[in-house]
Formats: sequence, structure tokens, C-alpha cells
Amino acid sequence: MSHIKVVVNGALGRMGQQVVSAVVADPGLQLVGASDIKADGDYIRVPGQAKKIPLHNSLTTLIEMYHPDVVVDFTVPGAAMSSAMLALKNGANLVIGTTGLTDVDLAEIDKVALKYNRGAVVAANFAIGAVILMHLANIAAKYLDNVEIIELHHDKKMDAPSGTALATARGMLEARGKPFIFPATEKETLTGTRGGQVEGIAIHSVRLPGLVASQEVIFGALGQTLSIRHDTVSRESFMPGVILAVKEVVKRHGLVVGLDTLLNLGD
Repeated sequence: MSHIKVVVNGALGRMGQQVVSAVVADPGLQLVGASDIKADGDYIRVPGQAKKIPLHNSLTTLIEMYHPDVVVDFTVPGAAMSSAMLALKNGANLVIGTTGLTDVDLAEIDKVALKYNRGAVVAANFAIGAVILMHLANIAAKYLDNVEIIELHHDKKMDAPSGTALATARGMLEARGKPFIFPATEKETLTGTRGGQVEGIAIHSVRLPGLVASQEVIFGALGQTLSIRHDTVSRESFMPGVILAVKEVVKRHGLVVGLDTLLNLGD
């Protein structure tokens, strides 16, 4: 069986390093190159592996040299879009874990992927437990009228709220088909205490050293509450989802948003 050839873009970042190790460890995949704008050498080494992986600050160069089947991108939204167009137009399928892409961005990725007969997977969160949380929240959203989201991340996270929190809110709204009820606060003595609001869903962001990523969705109703929580204690938790996406994207054409489709999570 032939290996799926992979290039990791953003390979020197926190998530990129984990992806590099995960791809190297999987017998069905072959890491042919790694790219990062901060690259200052020709190779990177993977802990526990003797093989050196080609490293370059130009994704274009790596694609031209190694013709990967899949480019995995964990960078920033601006860089992710240019990398996505480059990969798809040069024959590679695409897996993006970068958050912050707009609906316009996603539509463009889908259009280009279909034009070049390639697949693309974009996910706000690759932790399978977090995807199941969102699925369960969508079910509860149909029956409970009040909900708030608390998301907790490390203090170096660039955006707030998290892409996962926004994806969770949007998924619940789509499943529900109407806004939630947001209780009015008569006096807010500290501005922003009630968090941000998306169609009746309050979202609260916590940023602290020591955290990785956690999210709790709390529903309220007459005489009862329902809490659904997922905690990520290590970035290794994202890797099974990333590897699943890499192996599935080569079988698809066009864009898949989220892992729920790949996990066959029904309504």
C-alpha cells in the first residue's frame, strides 16, 4: 500500500510540531517536508526518529520538490488562505486547523477544491471529544432555551473567543432554528461581565497560563441545568483527529467543515 505524502505548514509552531510527530509515527503516512516562515535550517529532527525531515521557509518550494498528497496547515488565517490556494492549485489536498477563517474564505476554498478535483477539511477543533461535545450541544439546543459557553485557553492564544466556541454557538443556532433567550441584566457594574453574545448565547473567554483548551456549554431551564464539558490537557489530543482528516481528505472532493462528517455523527 502506498503512503500518503504529507507536508506540514507551520511546522515550528506548537501545534505544527505535534502534527509533525504524529504524521511520522503513522505507518500509513509519509512526511516529505515541513515549512515555516521561521525556518532557519535545512532539516528538522523528530524526537525518537533518526530521519531528518526537509525544512523550508517556502511552501511553494516544498510542493514543487515533493508533490505531497496532503498539505496540513496550522498557521494564521492570512497565511492559511494563501497556502490553501497554493496547495489546491498544485494538486495537493488540504487539511486546515487554523481558526478565524470567514464564510467567504470557506466558500473560496470549496470553489477552488472542486475546480481542481481535490478535497479540503477545515476544522475549528480536531479533538474528537470536543467534536462530540458540539454534537451533543446541537441536540440539547432543540429543547432548551437558555445557554452560555465558557471557553478556557492558554494565555498565548491569539483570538477570543475561540473558533471552537463560535463553531459551537453557530451549530446550536442552526440546529435550533431560532435565537436563544438571553436574560437582560438590569445593571452591569463591570462592562463585559456578561461576555459576548451571539443570538442569545453568551460566550465567556478565560486566558490563563497552565491551560491548554477547555470548553463548557451550560444549558438552563425551569428547575434544571445541563452542563457538557470537554477538557484538553495535552495537544496530543488533537492528533487522532488530524490523522483521520489526512486519511479521509484524499477520498473527497470539495470542502468538509468540521470532523463530525468524517466521524459520521448524524442529527
